[in-house]
Amino acid sequence: MSTEISSIGETCLRISLARTLAQASAAIAAAALAADVLVVFASVIWRYLLHDPLEWAEEVARALMVTLVFCGAATATARGRHVGVDLLQNRLPRHVRAALAAGIRWVLVAVAVGLLWSSLSLLAESFAQTTPTGLPQAIYVAPVVFGAGIMSIGALEHAVEGPARSVVGSGLAVLAFLLGLLAMPHLFVDFRPPSGALMIGLFALGILAGVPIAFTLGFSALVFFITEPSLPFLFFAQQAAAGVDHFVLLAIPFFLLAGAAMEANGMSTRLVELIVRGMGRFRGGMNLTIVLAMAFFSGISGSKLADVAAVGGVLMPAVRRAKQNPADAAGLLATSAVMAETIPPCVNMIIMGFVANISIGALFLAGIVPAAILAGALCIIGVIYGGRINVAEAYPVLTPARQLAIGAAVGLVMVLMIGKGVVSGIATSTEISAFAVVYALVVGWITFRELTWRAVVKLFIDTATLSGMLLFIIAAATSVSFALTIEMIPQRLADLLISVGQTQGAWLFMALSIVLLVVFGAVLEGAPALIIFGPILVPIAQRLGFDPLHYGSVLIIAMGLGLFAPPMGLGLYTTCVVCGVSMSDVVRPMRKYLLALAVALAVVAALPMITLWLPRAMGY
Repeated sequence: MSTEISSIGETCLRISLARTLAQASAAIAAAALAADVLVVFASVIWRYLLHDPLEWAEEVARALMVTLVFCGAATATARGRHVGVDLLQNRLPRHVRAALAAGIRWVLVAVAVGLLWSSLSLLAESFAQTTPTGLPQAIYVAPVVFGAGIMSIGALEHAVEGPARSVVGSGLAVLAFLLGLLAMPHLFVDFRPPSGALMIGLFALGILAGVPIAFTLGFSALVFFITEPSLPFLFFAQQAAAGVDHFVLLAIPFFLLAGAAMEANGMSTRLVELIVRGMGRFRGGMNLTIVLAMAFFSGISGSKLADVAAVGGVLMPAVRRAKQNPADAAGLLATSAVMAETIPPCVNMIIMGFVANISIGALFLAGIVPAAILAGALCIIGVIYGGRINVAEAYPVLTPARQLAIGAAVGLVMVLMIGKGVVSGIATSTEISAFAVVYALVVGWITFRELTWRAVVKLFIDTATLSGMLLFIIAAATSVSFALTIEMIPQRLADLLISVGQTQGAWLFMALSIVLLVVFGAVLEGAPALIIFGPILVPIAQRLGFDPLHYGSVLIIAMGLGLFAPPMGLGLYTTCVVCGVSMSDVVRPMRKYLLALAVALAVVAALPMITLWLPRAMGY
């Protein structure tokens, strides 16, 4: 009996500690996000209205960004929120599956502890350094240490859950593997481990095993830095922090926050109902609603997974009430997310512009016409295979038309504000996104009166956690990208692709690029694929005569196609969960929409004028 009581007490203590750590890191990440919005917003006011720039603002904003990322990622780890692609686990025997799941949890521990160890070394080096404005360099490193510490404890608590045999056995296996790598240089003086091959092999194995994407990248990079004797281990944390220490990347959490604020204000519900009531009397009205709603929300939030959650969560009950096929609607919702990949302010467009040194404003403009073509293709198929709906069945209780019109107007003003800021060039995408956040919170609250203080706090916590999950993937991918550069793999790949383009034709290179991004977009959740391949492929495309705006837009669409296509697309898994349908039911009705997207993508790739016309007309 005493043993049972002790076990129960230890479990309660462990759960309480995990919950406390998750709450603490979530609160810090949310506070960092709120402070970042205020700093950037104040910086814009001081610069453009008072003509007195705040010299320290960008450095403080970047330090807050690092805090947001690593504390948000720690929160996601403690709550078990990081996601991977399950390719093997369901096909394995139960006992093997249990051991593999336990091993995956120990991989998370290894990455978190490795990051903590590396960041402590980096912190010691940073105390003697200052930023250009005189701030201590440690402001960029201390958040990594803090976040990695909480991440380590949270990952460890998850790792010890499950059958004792699987937990101990898999833990010892991971530990023995890492200790063996550390001991190898001392046991075999003349033997140098193949760091690059190990990294690539572990990356492939991690993807197949279902290790969360960020930790697949992190574990691969961790092993590289352990086995590469020419590099100090602190480079692991240094590259991870450097990957998100960029002012331009602040636009990602800001646009996510603006979109979430508009959803919390009830604008998404009003807008979707307005579109259903307007389109419902036409053939394929529900399908048209899905495409139009995704296009509209993509101009606000920037995250396709967030758009799917917002539109799907609101629309699917109406789909079922109207007696429409929910599997078909889910397939169209997923393909509409692909269409919306090039509608500004898409997160992946910001990442592509950042890693490939392309003007983000010009890239935003370049994506509008391709998105319209993809949307047109989906609408045509939606009308052909769709039918009319009874709006009274979809919405038994109708919202007053005045409220619907106001909701749509508030959202439209926000989209126009973002678009005007991008086109005019009067502010950066980060500054525009900060204004979008303030607008969404202040104007949304004044207009709808649905936001409470508790809802605002939850809004910041949820957005900070989601941002941490997304941007931690970028941090880990940056470490892998650095390791690939050290191994000269990008240069070798570039030489091969240039040879293919010069001997077989530039358009074969374009076709291979599309296939490459579709495949890696499926297994890498999009952003890492762009981070790894964008800097490699865009310069080659330029040498072969492709405009970077055109080529970058094609890559983004191809990546989105992989992200939301069966059988591996992580975005499609998310769509099915949001819509409450199984993937096996979605695949068949989704085929017609995927075919329409593939044809439209081929047209966009073959006709550069489609992407280049609008940027050229606007002076880019």
